[in-house]
Amino acid sequence: MVKTNKILLVDGMALLFRGYYATAFRGNFMKTSKGVPTNGIYQFLRYFLDAVEKFAPTHVICCWDMGRKTFRTDLFAGYKANRGEPPEELIPQFDLIKEVVAAFDMPNVGIENFEADDCIGTLAQHFNHEHDVIILTGDQDILQLVDKGISVAIMKKGQGNYDLFTVGNFYEKRGIAPKQVIELKGLMGDTSDNYPGVKGIGEKTALKLIQEYDSIDNMLANIDQLPKGVRNKIEANLDMLHLSKELAKIKCDVPVSCPLDTALWQYDKAKINNKFLELEFKHLTKLIG
Repeated sequence: MVKTNKILLVDGMALLFRGYYATAFRGNFMKTSKGVPTNGIYQFLRYFLDAVEKFAPTHVICCWDMGRKTFRTDLFAGYKANRGEPPEELIPQFDLIKEVVAAFDMPNVGIENFEADDCIGTLAQHFNHEHDVIILTGDQDILQLVDKGISVAIMKKGQGNYDLFTVGNFYEKRGIAPKQVIELKGLMGDTSDNYPGVKGIGEKTALKLIQEYDSIDNMLANIDQLPKGVRNKIEANLDMLHLSKELAKIKCDVPVSCPLDTALWQYDKAKINNKFLELEFKHLTKLIG
């Protein structure tokens, strides 16, 4: 079947935070003449418009986290508890970026109690049977979603640099299958999301175990074959192993949808120019020819 549509799913928070820190690091705290900070939004747009030019989607949807409390924080109070409050200059940009996205006639999608990843996973699996899906993010967790018709573009340092993961190249790049990312994180945990996995097992050991046993369940079924030190660590952390795997897994059945006809990549240039004028983004108008 020839797939004529290419749907770009954008991990909004990943781009906004990345954009904020990339510019804040250089001391570039852009503000409007009214004092509204805009540096994260400005760089978000630079990243986003570059990706649109590179991947040439027919449809675009932007997904968002809807607050810090989700079903994962209910499962494990420590989930992402290592993250401080967002920088003061970034807070007003959360709502403003959604206004900018809406000005492009692009859907903003998010749902309470779930993360943007869950919305992305659900939409990707809904669309990939009949369309090609590209996920734009800087978040390695999303690699578990790579599948037939679903590729993931991981943003790398600098603008316009992407590591594109597909079904065809994934094993060569990572040495495991996409779904095994969940198994890997169950064992090694995730320091950025603040869940531990099995204490004392790092990425190297976790990768070796998953390559040998395919899954945590199969590894546990053959636990007597494991080296004594590794077995002891696993047995001492069994509950956290199972919990970490559950935390790592992106839910692809959350109650979210987006009619494709609302996501067609076409926009009213005058509406965008007015928004850019309001935000005093003089240099960006040339990027939306």
